[in-house]
Amino acid sequence: MSDETAQSAEEPREEGERIAKVMARAGIASRRDAEKMILAGRVAVNGVKAESPALDVLPSDRITLDDKPIDAPQPARLWLYYKPTGLVTSARDEKGRQTVFDTMPEDMPRVMSVGRLDLTSEGLLLLTNDGELKRKLELPTTGWLRKYRVRVNGRPNEATFDPLRRGIEIDGESFQPMEVTLEKQQGANAWLTVGIREGKNREIRRAMAEVGLAVNRLIRVSYGPFRLNKMKPGDVVEVKARVLREQLGTSAADAEDAGTRPAKPRKPRGDRPAAGAARRPRGDVPGPTDGAGRPRRPARPARDSERRTERQENAQAGRKPRGTDAPGGRCEDRPEDRPEDCSRDRFGTAR
Repeated sequence: MSDETAQSAEEPREEGERIAKVMARAGIASRRDAEKMILAGRVAVNGVKAESPALDVLPSDRITLDDKPIDAPQPARLWLYYKPTGLVTSARDEKGRQTVFDTMPEDMPRVMSVGRLDLTSEGLLLLTNDGELKRKLELPTTGWLRKYRVRVNGRPNEATFDPLRRGIEIDGESFQPMEVTLEKQQGANAWLTVGIREGKNREIRRAMAEVGLAVNRLIRVSYGPFRLNKMKPGDVVEVKARVLREQLGTSAADAEDAGTRPAKPRKPRGDRPAAGAARRPRGDVPGPTDGAGRPRRPARPARDSERRTERQENAQAGRKPRGTDAPGGRCEDRPEDRPEDCSRDRFGTAR
């Protein structure tokens, strides 16, 4: 084998990624929607129409959608948005109604919504520039609880919601058990807190209608660990890269790309043993020795020797030690003494 052949065999091959995944990371669409675009013949690679979503592409490849180049993949980012009522959660609306994306700040990149909120619903809507992250957060397997404050017309009691807590079936569609708390009755309406993990189309409204209640206001207050807190309708707040890593497990590389370095591991100081390591017994610690090699006893403080001499002189002279009511005895040794009789210790120092 020639030197050139050996050198080329040792060179690492550049790894590719599925084209739909690259498009999702570029914020074009979710991976599933990107696959539909490819099958519709809208995507080309280096000028050649892509035939299959299974195609692997390299960073050097030029990908176009409808003859327009797509952006390079960006680090995953996430925003919290307080959606007001009256906005449609879609990129475009057939009826010409205003969408949530029409109200985004000018400096916002192209984003997608994680799930949807109805036209008349309001509250927390997550937005991301990463199609893979969008898909991950929408899956029920993620297990994130979504909480809503719900106002219904009627006078329900706790038993009203038992079917919803057990899980029900509506028009042949099964709904997982809901967490329902009856908060208060306010006139003809009642306020509830509802927690769900699936997020099916109009799930809460359909479930409440099944138990005879009509929803007249619905506010999503949290989505997993993310909450509205003090946000107002129309507010957009980006989640910090550190929080995104902690909650979603995004890679350290993405965190560095976003300008936040992962925390470095702490180095042990000196000879301190690592956590969980066995400690050396105190008796094994070398100490000072005398001339014969025997351990040297540390000298007692001078104050202790003075106190010892004072006690000996008092005993010889028959004097009562300071701070006691009887010769040779401390007040703590006699249970009949009251606390106020022991206001000084055995050396006469005020306590």
